[in-house]
Amino acid sequence: MRVILFGGSGMVGQGVLRERLLDPEVEIALSIGRSASGLVHAKLRELKGSDLFDLSGMEPELKGYDACFFCLGVSSFGMPEEQYRHITFDLTLAVAQLLAKLNPDMTFIYVSGAGTDSTESGRTMWARVKGRSENALLQVPLRGYMFRPGAIVPLYGIKSRTKSYRLFYTPLAPILPWLYARFPKYVTTTEQIGRAMIKVAREGAAKRVLESIDINQL
Repeated sequence: MRVILFGGSGMVGQGVLRERLLDPEVEIALSIGRSASGLVHAKLRELKGSDLFDLSGMEPELKGYDACFFCLGVSSFGMPEEQYRHITFDLTLAVAQLLAKLNPDMTFIYVSGAGTDSTESGRTMWARVKGRSENALLQVPLRGYMFRPGAIVPLYGIKSRTKSYRLFYTPLAPILPWLYARFPKYVTTTEQIGRAMIKVAREGAAKRVLESIDINQL
């Protein structure tokens, strides 16, 4: 299996990249971002682009892949809705539409989050925008799956690069494993997300929208 990853430097992306490199069925792991990861691995390929909205120059290298794990995202904290929508909705759809043209049988897995608003009409800005992104992706001619993790336990030394997330996770670090064991409906781990993505890419899933409990069960 040949897999593309966007957002490999984030907390979820780091976990997903780790599981891709460990999985014996993943032949090539292509990571696309604005900077290199610094990792060296026989399976890992990296492409750097200063403008991820325009990947036309990379098209020859994006063909022949089985799945894309789209973990790229930003915090909405303090960000105007128009700017957040441009990154969260416009960029995601631009990538998905390009990959649909190049790899029409591809599985596309998008990481949104628990509380995403499928009606696109609620009060919470990020949830509306994520809901709009999910709804649009489900119309793209790809095998699209939406992952909605709640609280995430970062394993194997993985840390978020987002300050607001670090402020949330640091004081909770001692009890997160306990929360994961007690409340699998709301809590998952970076490892579980990575493994579940690979399983969905390989076998599909009964649901197109997967919450934390579905991710853990996979």
